[in-house]
Amino acid sequence: MSIAWVFPGQGSQKQGMAEPILKLNGATERFDLASQSLGRDLLEICQGSNSKNHQKSDLNATENTQPALFVVESLIVDELRRQGEKASLMAGHSLGELVALYAAEVIDFNTGLKLILRRSELMANAGGGAMSAVLGFDRAELESLIADNQDVVIANDNSSLQVVISGAPEAVQKISNQITCKRIVPLPVSGAFHSPFMASAAKVFADELDQLTFQNATVPVLSNADPTPSCDGEILKERLKQQMTTGVRWREAMDAMQTLKIKNVIEIGPGNVLSGLIKRSLNGVTTKQIGTAKDLGL
Repeated sequence: MSIAWVFPGQGSQKQGMAEPILKLNGATERFDLASQSLGRDLLEICQGSNSKNHQKSDLNATENTQPALFVVESLIVDELRRQGEKASLMAGHSLGELVALYAAEVIDFNTGLKLILRRSELMANAGGGAMSAVLGFDRAELESLIADNQDVVIANDNSSLQVVISGAPEAVQKISNQITCKRIVPLPVSGAFHSPFMASAAKVFADELDQLTFQNATVPVLSNADPTPSCDGEILKERLKQQMTTGVRWREAMDAMQTLKIKNVIEIGPGNVLSGLIKRSLNGVTTKQIGTAKDLGL
């Protein structure tokens, strides 16, 4: 194996991210389809809306962010396919896992859009929690603090020096006050994503996944809940069911890339968050970002 495509999740969005890809084949039609399903103009939201209804117009609202990123990233995948580009491994961070499944032909676009709309709705409505990013910390200390507090988990294990904790607001604040670290940043989210607090939402999502057929992947996929490579559609479905509550094991996914001798990683979507993590964590791996038509040579 040598080339991996990776897909960022919520937090990588930025206003105007749709404009640089609108010349891609089918871009307008795909945004129109997503807007019809969403019930509001997704392209306008990406470009910046003047609507006074914050929840319906804000790109950073979960129910807008997730479908917007799915559409943007899937369009880039389609153009890469048209150009004959191929990968030997797929991985996505949080909602990016669904794009990875699309890129590996486990699900088609309509199925992916349906799932991402439902997922974003469930997550947006699962309130009552908090999340904070912890940077430059001692892992043993953090794990000890979490072991003593049942209301907090590591939601995103992004690297050896960067994690996100998730749970009850008072418990997240308690650990924030106790831990010795370089920096801790509260995240503007509506709930305790990727934690046991998402159990009810995860159950509804799992029931809907059970109604769908997942094809076997054309190339191996690293899942967030279990970052070992698999092409088995049923295994990938079961792993996706676990994602809302078990978190994102991205540090282990990067270790798997190293073990699988990945030499080139292409980050597909806006920003370079995953590329940055990979550069700081893996030796001998080159990274590239593709987020615009220009990046695709168009």
